[in-house]
Amino acid sequence: MGVNTIMNNILTVTQLTKKFGHITAVDTLSFSIKKGNVYGILGPNGSGKSTTLGMILNVVNPTSGGFSWFDGTHNTHQALKRVGAIIERPNFYPYMTAAQNLRLVSRIKEVPKSKIDEKLALVDLLARKNDKFKTFSLGMKQRLAIASALLNDPEILILDEPTNGLDPQGIAKVRNIIKKIAAQGTTILLASHLLDEVEKVCSHVLVLQKGKQIYFGKVTALTTDHGYFELNATNVDALQKALSSITAIEHIEVDGDYILAYPNTPLDIAELSKSLADNGIVLTHLAQKYKSLEDQFLTLTQNQQA
Repeated sequence: MGVNTIMNNILTVTQLTKKFGHITAVDTLSFSIKKGNVYGILGPNGSGKSTTLGMILNVVNPTSGGFSWFDGTHNTHQALKRVGAIIERPNFYPYMTAAQNLRLVSRIKEVPKSKIDEKLALVDLLARKNDKFKTFSLGMKQRLAIASALLNDPEILILDEPTNGLDPQGIAKVRNIIKKIAAQGTTILLASHLLDEVEKVCSHVLVLQKGKQIYFGKVTALTTDHGYFELNATNVDALQKALSSITAIEHIEVDGDYILAYPNTPLDIAELSKSLADNGIVLTHLAQKYKSLEDQFLTLTQNQQA
């Protein structure tokens, strides 16, 4: 086993559980985070996202289950030196400049001062390095916090709701910075209640509902299914019969005025149209649709409630 294999798993979580009295905030989570991806923990407020991050960062004690950093080669204290995290509102000295605040952090983290300008440039704040923290907008404060968390060149950056409370421009800036950091090879784990954020920024997602894990895997596996077809015809019964005879169609359902046909392999719309025409079906409507992460998320959460 080479070094690469050993360092592949940055974090492994096993049956992690947290109870507060009668409430189970996090319920037997198991997942692993590999190097070089952007992971999202997605769920509504109160689904256990912050509690999960708190446990892996050693600020909340698990009730049962556990986790290991870097394939168990480091204890949590050693591992956290290789982790950058922002799980609360940025806490800097208001009357000190951005650079002065980062100088303090660099002393605490024992990293060279030369890192300060490099990280300020990365979060697009180099031009404001000599401005006092109190003059910064909320988005700039959040970006300074990201720069601070990156000072020790962590292998993984952990962010809790990184765009919460920001205006659209601030949100776009923070998301672009997260993508830039990921492109440089830093693994990222972020908690979010925004489907849109996870779809745009993350490669993998852990979907939580009431502390339970209802999906863990690639974002694309959730969103790029084979799509489905929305159809109508002059003779609906004949259309349903014809669709049932096509092997690529896994199942059909009626939705209001339309018949929905779900293929189990990629199916070309022209191919489907020709196949139905050959069966004497006169179509009055045919459209190909794809599920968004939102649709998939709703399906997942509804299945849990069923």
